[in-house]
Amino acid sequence: MKKTKKMVLLSILVAIALVIYLIEAQIPVLFPGIKLGLANSISLVALILFGWKEALLIMILRTVLGSIFGGGLSALMFSFAGGLLSNIVMILLYKYLKDALSLPIISVCGAIFHNVGQLLVAAFIIKDLRIYLYLPVLLIAAIVTGYFIGTLASVLKNRLEKILILDKRL
Repeated sequence: MKKTKKMVLLSILVAIALVIYLIEAQIPVLFPGIKLGLANSISLVALILFGWKEALLIMILRTVLGSIFGGGLSALMFSFAGGLLSNIVMILLYKYLKDALSLPIISVCGAIFHNVGQLLVAAFIIKDLRIYLYLPVLLIAAIVTGYFIGTLASVLKNRLEKILILDKRL
């Protein structure tokens, strides 16, 4: 893929992830810390189609820009810690176990570690590890949302691959 074309496609993915992130931030949450995380599907697709560097780049840009446009310093800390830990886990699982694990399972693992990363920040801020008593609730949510995001990413990957293949023929 040509460098310019790749940059344009990655920019579009960042923009899509940012818009999804900002829209989802406006939806009220039923339980603290539990969101669907639709923007994470874009990072997962980038990991599969482009590689780990691009996936991390999309996550970092989405997190920083999302915090500038719709969050603040606390949103940046929570999103960055969760996103970084989540992406590292998904990168490692995809790199070494992609034949053994489905995309939804890799996504579930990413969602679990996203919650762990956010709890690390919360524990640091409040200086109390009892915050981890909330982890079982977050784990249940991570399994449900992670599986959904992984399934969505799988569909997006298949559609984008078809578009990229069609583009190569032109």
